[in-house]
Amino acid sequence: MNIKNYLDSTYLKTAHQAGLDEKENNKVVTKFIAEAITENFKLIMIRPEMVALAQKMITDAKSTVLVGTVIDFPEGSSTVENKLEEAKQAIEDGADDLDFVCNYEAFKEGDIDLVKNEVLQCTQLGLDHNKVVKWIIEVAALNDKEIIQLSSLIKNVVISNFKEEEYNNVFVKSSTGFYKTEDGLPNGATVETIIMMLENASPLPIKAAGGVRTYDEAVNMIRLGVKRIGTSGAKAIADGEDSQQEY
Repeated sequence: MNIKNYLDSTYLKTAHQAGLDEKENNKVVTKFIAEAITENFKLIMIRPEMVALAQKMITDAKSTVLVGTVIDFPEGSSTVENKLEEAKQAIEDGADDLDFVCNYEAFKEGDIDLVKNEVLQCTQLGLDHNKVVKWIIEVAALNDKEIIQLSSLIKNVVISNFKEEEYNNVFVKSSTGFYKTEDGLPNGATVETIIMMLENASPLPIKAAGGVRTYDEAVNMIRLGVKRIGTSGAKAIADGEDSQQEY
């Protein structure tokens, strides 16, 4: 197994979150992009404002690394119109993958129609432009029943509205990595949550994001059936080392 084919190398911190000024943070992003090119990871996952830079660096290097970005990150509570506008700009800038944060709070409050509508419209936009779409459900904010229900909802919207050959381009993704949990509970992918997602989102693929920090953990996730792994410690994992990153 070439584990690099599964790794979405990820850096999503703002300068403020990283405790850096903008120039220093941009240097970190550039380093992550350059590393993804050198290591030939599946994808570099960065914030929307860095997509154009990543595409230029990848094109200049004649690399096959994909560029992914996040939409309505990390809360997911914007309107569908805002999500669509942000996604359109990312597409224009050259993003290959669009990782939308699902409005999980609306889902928890019972506004199912709102969630179905955003999944339908945003997925349609992505597929119409030949992009991969991922729906982040933020498992740490949900109980087991909600994880099952939201995974099923996304699956049902997709299979009811899109062609079977498009299913592989619509993922359900576990986490943003930015959700604040209490008492040290995990805020990303766990084996238990990934199994629930796999069982209830199939035939849609699953991306395990957050909490995968070692080569063995990554291999275990792949053996369970995940198709992508989001991590800010991609190189450490690929080298068989333990990642010291929090995501």
